[in-house]
Amino acid sequence: MDLSLGKKGEGLRLSGSVGIVVLLGLMSLLPMLVLMMTGFTRILIVLHFLKQALGTPQAPPAPLVTALALILTGFVMQPTLREVNRVALDPWLEGRIEQVEMLRRGSEPFREFMLTHTRNSDLERFGDMADIPEATSVAELPLVVVMAAFTTSELRTAFQIGFLLFLPFLLIDFAVASVLMSMGMFMVSPALISLPLKLLLFVLADGWGLVLTGLVDSF
Repeated sequence: MDLSLGKKGEGLRLSGSVGIVVLLGLMSLLPMLVLMMTGFTRILIVLHFLKQALGTPQAPPAPLVTALALILTGFVMQPTLREVNRVALDPWLEGRIEQVEMLRRGSEPFREFMLTHTRNSDLERFGDMADIPEATSVAELPLVVVMAAFTTSELRTAFQIGFLLFLPFLLIDFAVASVLMSMGMFMVSPALISLPLKLLLFVLADGWGLVLTGLVDSF
C-alpha cells in the first residue's frame, strides 16, 4: 500500500506497513480533533437537549442528529478550513514547506477560531492547571490549554442554549398539568397530552429551521 500526498516527486509519500500505521493513527485522532477544535460539541449537545425538551428522546435517532451536527459543523468551520488550505495544505503539497511547518501553520486558524469563542476565565483556569505564568500572552499558550478551555466554554454555552430551549416546552407542560388537575383528570398523564401540543407548536413555528439557523449564527 502506498500513501502519497501531493504531486509526483513532491509532498509526502509513505509505503508499506509504515504508511498504513501513519494513516490509521491520523484517522484515530480525527474524532478527538473534531470534538475539541470545532463547533461540533455545542451543536450536538443542543440538538440532544432539543430532543429531551420535546419529549421525544428516540426521535430523531441519534445517528441522524450526529450527522446533522456534523454537516452544520462544516458550515461553521468553512472559513477556518479554507484558511488552513490556503496557508498550510497548498504550500505543503506544492513542496514549498516541510511537514512540521505545515502543521504549525495549519493549527493557527483553528487556534484563532477557538480563542474567539473561549472565555478568558477558562483560559486562566487551565493556564493555572498547566503552571503557565500569568504574564504569558494568549498567543503563547500551548494548543492543549486552548483546546481544553475552548471545550469547557462550548459546554457552558451549549447548556445555556439548552436551558432557553427547555423554557417554552416546560411552560406547556405546566399549563397542561394545571388544566388536567382542575378537571379532576388525575389518571391522565400530562405528558400524553402535552406531547402533541409541543410537536404542533414546534412545527408551526418552523422550529427546526430556527434552531439550526440560530446554532450556526451563534458562532
